[in-house]
Amino acid sequence: MLNRRILRVKAFQNLYAYEQCKGSNFNLAKDFIRESFLPDLNSMEVQDKAALGREAELAVHLFEKNLESQGQLKAAETSPKVKKVVLEAIQQFHKSNKKDQDFLLKNMVASAERIPQLYLLAIELLQAFSKHVEKESEKKSRLSSSKPTMFANELNLAKNQILVNLRESDQYRAAVAKNNANLNDLELEIREWFRDYIKPSPEYQEYISIAEPTWEQDFNAVDGLLKKIIFKNEVILNYFSEKDLNWTENKSIVRSLASKVLKNAAHPEENLEGEMPEIAMNWEEDKEFFQNIFNFTIESDLENKRMIAQKTKNWDIDRLAFTDKIIISMAVTEMQRFPSIPVKVSINEYIDISKTYSTPKSKQFVNGLLDVMSKELTEIGKIRKSGRGLLDNK
Repeated sequence: MLNRRILRVKAFQNLYAYEQCKGSNFNLAKDFIRESFLPDLNSMEVQDKAALGREAELAVHLFEKNLESQGQLKAAETSPKVKKVVLEAIQQFHKSNKKDQDFLLKNMVASAERIPQLYLLAIELLQAFSKHVEKESEKKSRLSSSKPTMFANELNLAKNQILVNLRESDQYRAAVAKNNANLNDLELEIREWFRDYIKPSPEYQEYISIAEPTWEQDFNAVDGLLKKIIFKNEVILNYFSEKDLNWTENKSIVRSLASKVLKNAAHPEENLEGEMPEIAMNWEEDKEFFQNIFNFTIESDLENKRMIAQKTKNWDIDRLAFTDKIIISMAVTEMQRFPSIPVKVSINEYIDISKTYSTPKSKQFVNGLLDVMSKELTEIGKIRKSGRGLLDNK
């Protein structure tokens, strides 16, 4: 299930990607400026290459100094062409950044909302293997009608009570249809994967050695195939990674939810409505948080960088770990823009992110800096908490 910690990590990863895009847009804008001052090879007039070069470098300098405010550009004593090119480059830079922000935002939400399709596809793979066993049995029976060609045990997967229970569930069928979780394009792969990975596996061989398996044995069998083969076999996992650009991060969540589907089907008395697992307890609320922490951090970027620079005067802010700057910026944004989240919760969450995604020394650095910044921001009234957000401020 997606919790706030996972959503923070996903937002952090997309903010990292956004900063990379922003850096590329910055360089592309400077390339545009320099190209605008190259000699015109079609002109019959004599051109001063040195003067054009100087104008290009002046334009690049003005571009770098006027990204957030065009005050210096308006006051600069330079040619109209330089001002025009710089203004175009600034507009191009901001337009590209906005386009990348919108794309990343849309993609990160879509990736999260694709999780039900992915866990249902994992269950549908088990269903496909079950149907394959049944078809093979029918095929062999037609070819050899005089005596049975398969032992009854070999049909255990075809008769698996957990999978049968799901196939007969209106809620399951509706969820499969709603999320377009079909394997219509994998008919050949299903046969090959069963032959190469499922059938020879110890889990499957142990399962077909059981005569008349119990519900618990049926559950253990399909849950074992799910966790030990489907979610560990690289060939099968490639199918999922092609479906989801964020598969590496989503894999453990999808596996957990798929296992929960099987568990619910094994214990229908505990899930009388037959509902499929949700990706979050309250996705609409969590989705809003997810989108806002991403957007608000970008909106507050300039102000956050200034604050970080003031608190790290003995450091060159450009020498700080790139990931640390993003983590600190997210934390400061969250403390100021989300009044219902306690300050200590925010600090602890981002310290944990720094442990995994930044440098070995980041934990202490992030902890110390956020502690100082949170106290100062509270004193000047920029952090105002309400409701649950007051829990650690008493």
